[in-house]
Amino acid sequence: MAFWKTAHVLSAAVLFGTGIGIAFFCWFGYRSALRSRDIGVLRSALRWTVIADTWFTVPAVVFQVVSGLVLMGLLGWSMASPWSLAVWSLFSLTGACWLPVVVLQIWLHGVAVRAPSIEALPARFHGWFRLWFALGIPAFTAVVLLFYLMVAKPLAVTVS
Repeated sequence: MAFWKTAHVLSAAVLFGTGIGIAFFCWFGYRSALRSRDIGVLRSALRWTVIADTWFTVPAVVFQVVSGLVLMGLLGWSMASPWSLAVWSLFSLTGACWLPVVVLQIWLHGVAVRAPSIEALPARFHGWFRLWFALGIPAFTAVVLLFYLMVAKPLAVTVS
């Protein structure tokens, strides 16, 4: 049990930390590229964003599901409890925001690689980038609420 709890918490920390890190370096890479007019800065920020999501976020998401289900089974908690329904709903909301973000960042990276300069980026690039950032707001809010639910357990947890 201690192994699964520890691994679940570490995986959640990787998920949250990678998400914050990606948002930080991609947003500031984008802003820096616009100020410096250096397409290479933008390409690099987007490249590492895609790599970080692939190497860290995807495995952490998968492990969160697996370890969450294992822990619920080990603890005998009902999947129909208010706590469980809230947790899986927030997790689903996070995923509903994150999946389009993954598609957007791959598209943004591809466009940046093909653009010969910052000025040559299509107008829609900047709108899609703002959408990429905006989708992070409800996702991060949901993750913070998930941490709260994990720690405080404010809703009744029932045994199956």
